[in-house]
Amino acid sequence: MQNEREAAAEIISDVTARYRFYAVGDSHSIVKHIKALSSNSKPNPARQYVAEGLWFNKMLVEACSPLHAIIICPEKVYTVEAAKLVEEMAKACDQRFTVSARTFGKISEREKPDGVMSIAYFSMSEAGDISFTDKSVVLVLDGVEIPGNVGTMIRVADGAGVDAVFICNRKARMTHPKLLQSSMGSILNIPIVEFADADECYDALAKRGFEIYLTDSRAEKSYYEYPYGKRCAFVMGSERYGISRGWYDKDVKLLSIPMFGKCDSLNVGVAATVVCYEASLKNKGYLKR
Repeated sequence: MQNEREAAAEIISDVTARYRFYAVGDSHSIVKHIKALSSNSKPNPARQYVAEGLWFNKMLVEACSPLHAIIICPEKVYTVEAAKLVEEMAKACDQRFTVSARTFGKISEREKPDGVMSIAYFSMSEAGDISFTDKSVVLVLDGVEIPGNVGTMIRVADGAGVDAVFICNRKARMTHPKLLQSSMGSILNIPIVEFADADECYDALAKRGFEIYLTDSRAEKSYYEYPYGKRCAFVMGSERYGISRGWYDKDVKLLSIPMFGKCDSLNVGVAATVVCYEASLKNKGYLKR
């Protein structure tokens, strides 16, 4: 273990000198910027977010995600693997900083931080850049308000093999820390496209031949009664107001999820899980009813 730490320290010493890391303290602008991003307290037109830890930052490097800055605490980088990750991150950004253990503790959201942090950019996709198949599935989030729910559904879409997440009437900031945390890195794995409203989103789906399903407790058919098998999109609505009225005036189908207990609905993230996996499994040939 001691040899590992010494080897890591040697690599970090070389990297911080070669790539010109600057030592900064609590009052430096980058530290204040990290605190503002973590608290979601200021406007964020550049869509930057804080990525902490080896796991998240390794995903950023693998995804070739653009980085604004890297901030490390050298004495907390214990392993050779972590030190080599720092070197890869240093190559990918122009701003590089080191901070003390005390300062890193103030900006870290973890009980036991591992000394690696970055500021990355959230990248939206364009619908025209996505290669849809004849059995693609899209999850549409219409006015979903709670950041944790948005992140959870992006993670669900990733896990279910959904081809894209479309967002319209957006209410949650995509760089909100709770959204990022609940997505568990899935924001890097699945295309996310934003539309101004239901009309724009519907047109994009209709143009590409998607059958559109609205989750509605009043629907006569349950989610499992549809065969799917074609391009399909599922619209999930706001936690408080449901799906916006504009969707109901269009060429859509309604589906429900049976409720056998006393509650009359599921959390929107749970509902998205149910319908996304049903359609994805059927379209991929794993489920036949």
